Amino acid sequence: MRALIQRVKQAEVVVDDTRVSGIGPGMLVLLGIQAGDTEKDTDYLVEKIIHLRIFEDDQGKMNRSLKDLGLELLVVSQFTLLGDCRKGRRPSFTRAAPPDQAQALYTGFIERAKAAGIPTAAGQFQAEMAVSLINHGPVTLMLDTRQMQ
Repeated sequence: MRALIQRVKQAEVVVDDTRVSGIGPGMLVLLGIQAGDTEKDTDYLVEKIIHLRIFEDDQGKMNRSLKDLGLELLVVSQFTLLGDCRKGRRPSFTRAAPPDQAQALYTGFIERAKAAGIPTAAGQFQAEMAVSLINHGPVTLMLDTRQMQ
């Protein structure tokens, strides 16, 4: 499971010219679910993300987490994070999980974040979305459960 995390001042998702979700200050997570990922990956990644200290404290140091500050989370499914561009000129997405498995883990990710007390919004699974954000910092990080555990 891969997550591209961006610290944001605000972010929103629009589908077919309709705003489906949005947040104020917090974190945007673009989530790619790989074949073979399990609920264990989901649990690990949710805990890592909500406690990741990427927000500034009173001294201006990255020492506060989403959970510490009660900020919002926007989760957007993005299978293209698993694109392999090493061969040819067109990405291969063979490492991405099948849609049914991916949707179940994506939904589980959102539910776990909400259960942890994080105000959580979501994109629309398998939709063509327009995602806009104001990146704060900018702070952008990549997490991959295959490289972290």
